[in-house]
Amino acid sequence: MSEKKNNVIKIAAIYSFGQIGDVTAYQTFTFLIFTFYYAVVGINVILISIGFIIWSVWNAFNDPLLGALSDRTHTRFGRRIPYIMVAFIPLGVIMFWLFTPLKTLENSVEMANFIYFLIIIILFELFYTMYSLNLTSLFPEVFITSELRAKANNVRQVFTIIGLIMAFILPSFFISDYSDPSSLPEYRIFGIACMFIVIACGYIFLKYGPKERKEFQADHENAPGFFNNIKYCVKNKSFLWYSVSEICNWFVYGMLPTIVPLYAKFVLGVQDSFLISLLLGLTFISAVIFMTILWKPLVQKIGNRKTWMISMASWIATLTPLMFIKDFIGGVITFFLIGIGLSGSLYIIDLVVSDIVDEDETVTGMRREAGYYGVNALFLRFTTILIFLAISTVFTNVGWAVFEPDVITPEILFGLRTLIFIFPAIALAIAIFAIYKYPLDGERLRQIKEKLETLHAEKKSKI
Repeated sequence: MSEKKNNVIKIAAIYSFGQIGDVTAYQTFTFLIFTFYYAVVGINVILISIGFIIWSVWNAFNDPLLGALSDRTHTRFGRRIPYIMVAFIPLGVIMFWLFTPLKTLENSVEMANFIYFLIIIILFELFYTMYSLNLTSLFPEVFITSELRAKANNVRQVFTIIGLIMAFILPSFFISDYSDPSSLPEYRIFGIACMFIVIACGYIFLKYGPKERKEFQADHENAPGFFNNIKYCVKNKSFLWYSVSEICNWFVYGMLPTIVPLYAKFVLGVQDSFLISLLLGLTFISAVIFMTILWKPLVQKIGNRKTWMISMASWIATLTPLMFIKDFIGGVITFFLIGIGLSGSLYIIDLVVSDIVDEDETVTGMRREAGYYGVNALFLRFTTILIFLAISTVFTNVGWAVFEPDVITPEILFGLRTLIFIFPAIALAIAIFAIYKYPLDGERLRQIKEKLETLHAEKKSKI
């Protein structure tokens, strides 16, 4: 029994190297891209918002299309692996180009900067989705039972935290001031480091990682196309309620790191980039602790749905001090406590998606992880529109549409507090209601697991 458990941990650890590349790429993008193009490159916040809206519309086609293609793919490497093989090197290279605009602030032609910004974030999203969607789709297939998923998820989330720390702490070793225009060369050097991390982790995953299960190789034959895949997903009641909740969670995931560099510098008076990164790093160190000692046993005791509701309520409570604190010490305490609620969502989300995919398989007879993750990604990318509409609206109304670090008014400080607490708190309240309506819990979930076990036995007998 111990040998079997160790084998699961080993497979999960190798799988999770791919997760480090995934998290490092996307969270670096989330943490630094807004501050970089707003404060360092000098693009007006309204133009940045327009760019992200166009980016999100592009994702309305990109994400579900790649998901449907993955489910319908059949090669000797499987359905998911070929896309990861194609994507991981371009994704790494783009991590450097994200921080290499054509024009600097000193000789800025704003529209040229904007066009470059738009093109590079669209290319980033294309290869990131190709990589991440297929990597994530492997999780419920490789770890097929609830027991395996729970064990693997413990390992995976630790590696996720490592990726998050790389995304939030590592930049401070290269970049002295996140919002200083003179730090442009430092951003470029960090981009090179990030490139090597993403490519190295992708290589380790492909070389040594788990392969796809043979019993699902024929599932591509009946997988729906682009439009039918979207239709089937949005008709799934469990998926819809989950999606509302995850959209709200991702709004908070996106808003916090996006606004922290400016909030920490101008509200808390933190000038050192390492100390700013440390605040976010403390959140994720805390998340590792509470994921293991709090949320894992609570999931085992009362299930995913109820635990997720509790974690989001605690997240609202721990975000509240952000509206009032004024110094670094207050920030240290608050950001450490924020890890309590954050870790609950990080631990639970993919367990919930796995249950939804299981439910769908009992109805359709096939596994459509990538189809669901593709449509899920489509919904999540629209959170970016909400985030930047909120930032643009607040910054414009407080007189900060163009970055002016020497003109900081009480209205600007209040705007930053509003973005980091009030908007996230509203989103999480909506999420709690949505997951309250989510139906996969208790007896219904148990029945689905029983049907699934029978179905998998039938598929294995046909190999």
